Amino acid sequence: MIARENIRNVAIVAHVDHGKTTLVDHMLRQAGIFRTNEALTERVMDSNDLEREKGITILAKNTAVTYKGKQINIIDTPGHADFGGEVERGLRLVDGVILLVDAAEGPLPQTRFVLSKALAMGLKTVLVINKIDRQDARPKEILDHVYSLYIDLGADDTQLEFPVLYTIARQGQSSPSLEQPGKNLEPLFDAILSHISPPPAPTQEPLQLLVANLDYDDYVGRLAVGRVQAGRLTPNMPVAVMRDGGKIEQGKIVKLYGFQGLKRTEIADAGPGEIVSIAGIEAISIGDTIADVEKPVALPRITVDEPTMMMIFKVNDGPLAGKEGKYVTSRNLRERLYREAYRNVSIRVEDTETPDAFRVVGRGELQLAVIIETMRREGYELTASNPEPVTKTIDGVLNEPMELMFCDVPETSVGVVTERLGPRKGRMSDMTQLGGGRTRLVFRIPARGLIGFRSEFLTITRGEGIMSTQFDGYEPWFGYIPKRANGAIVSDRLGETVPYALFSIQERGQLFVGAGVTIYEGMIIGENAHPSELNVNACREKKLTNIRAAGRDENVILTPPREMGLEKALEWIADDELVEVTPKSVRMRKKALSSNERYRADRDRKREERGEAT
Repeated sequence: MIARENIRNVAIVAHVDHGKTTLVDHMLRQAGIFRTNEALTERVMDSNDLEREKGITILAKNTAVTYKGKQINIIDTPGHADFGGEVERGLRLVDGVILLVDAAEGPLPQTRFVLSKALAMGLKTVLVINKIDRQDARPKEILDHVYSLYIDLGADDTQLEFPVLYTIARQGQSSPSLEQPGKNLEPLFDAILSHISPPPAPTQEPLQLLVANLDYDDYVGRLAVGRVQAGRLTPNMPVAVMRDGGKIEQGKIVKLYGFQGLKRTEIADAGPGEIVSIAGIEAISIGDTIADVEKPVALPRITVDEPTMMMIFKVNDGPLAGKEGKYVTSRNLRERLYREAYRNVSIRVEDTETPDAFRVVGRGELQLAVIIETMRREGYELTASNPEPVTKTIDGVLNEPMELMFCDVPETSVGVVTERLGPRKGRMSDMTQLGGGRTRLVFRIPARGLIGFRSEFLTITRGEGIMSTQFDGYEPWFGYIPKRANGAIVSDRLGETVPYALFSIQERGQLFVGAGVTIYEGMIIGENAHPSELNVNACREKKLTNIRAAGRDENVILTPPREMGLEKALEWIADDELVEVTPKSVRMRKKALSSNERYRADRDRKREERGEAT
């Protein structure tokens, strides 16, 4: 058991892409976690395939280093607003935070979000201004912005007294002053030991541990990760598991693990302040309290902010269903979604009126897209609807979630960004010149107005814009927001696409599929240049007769199709369309596959609208 005075528990929090995981990399290296001959990879904490591909942290993970005889437990948290639930869970394990801020971009929405949570919990801060080697770095100005942010969030005098370090995380350098360049991360380690307090002495003797995360091991099964608040834990110890609603069950700790570097190590016991993993209690949930059998006392359960986006996950019922996936039934889909909700407190799964469809409610479209991509890689087939906002009725008025949107754009793009956000009901609330030809715009916009805007934003700013959002309460429904200006090109039959047919179709719009692709009736194969839907035969072959025209045959040259990945497809589809996801393919289709059904539904809708108008 480690003495409480020799433990420091810290979380690294920041906005996305400000360098949290890179800093943890060099903290591990300089603490001697790796062997001298060990092959090292960048962003070693991003162990998930999706995290490496997207370049962002999705799951909060913990590690530990030893420095000057003290154990420093480090929680690496996500920076994207959609994964805020992971941040809130991580903060329940620590006594202080390392707040990382980019020396050029400064405090952004997620910086404000995580800092407000940390200050509300009374956590102490070590401020790290990172990337001071950037050409557009302005560390002194950024420090003033951070102090302003603390004051805005109502920080008290003790919370405003924090050490400031200037770092270049990718080179593993830190320094307490800008004039003297750093050589290593020792100043950061020293600041953690001197400013972050050890875990407080327990107020009571009986055992208490709040489960903040779940993990899995092939040999011992489910693992519960949490921090010992009081008492002492040992292997083979009987415990009480206190569940939601006050229900108490008996359990037994089979294995007890601590953390050292990236590895779990078996330990003989654990005391107050230690972060541990417990094996042996299979049916345990995040938020449960592991307590003393004789005197069970529950800790407050973990609560996260309400989710704002909803999607319908449904069994794949298309003509190609079951040909590529391993898990295709509603039972498989239901089990997997409820398992996801079990380990992720920031999403909810609800049954719908139909047994093969499930409503999944989360923080944002990126979080829901990550769940779909993970399931797809595990062998699941499903269809997903377009994201919709989670509405509330307040005092008899329908309200929808709002987002505060921050855009750092070149000055030449200010007009076009403002123009594109107008129809989406975005209202500018602030505009600041950042220098260097860049401007920061702040908009308040309904959450549904942002669906599909991220890719459009990158296009209109030529890839130079930085966009981030933060949930900002509810407001009365804003009315109709146009989804997309163009209609869909829809296949009218089952078969394989033929270059001869695609050549004539590509004149009508942009294709999403190339030649030799299996398609079916109701599948979307392109975007029409006009707002209307266009039904086409993409399987039509050239008639092979012995009669030829006087001129030579037309040369068939196909324009490369537009690649539509999962996130782009979810942004693009309209209310009457679905994204079909299998382990090998991402397709878009109409909800009603038959063109006759779609025609009747459209006719009935227009009749209803005329009836309401009259």
